[in-house]
Amino acid sequence: MYVPIGGDMAVRDSSIVGIFDLDNCSYEKRTREFLAKAEQNGEVIPATDKLPKSFIVTSEYGLNRVYLVQFNSTVLEHRKL
Repeated sequence: MYVPIGGDMAVRDSSIVGIFDLDNCSYEKRTREFLAKAEQNGEVIPATDKLPKSFIVTSEYGLNRVYLVQFNSTVLEHRKL
């Protein structure tokens, strides 16, 4: 199954490692370091032009990706195609 994440994008639900709320996680030093390192490695993919509310970490075929999405984590948990 796929989870629509906005911007005509979807990710496989089996590849999702975690869905994180930016409001609750971004104040932690480790989260900021993780996101900065992912940005440096080119692993961050914006799925919206709007201010992101959460991010999704995926791992598939040996590739790690961080998707910045406009929906909060609760909404994303219940979305499936």
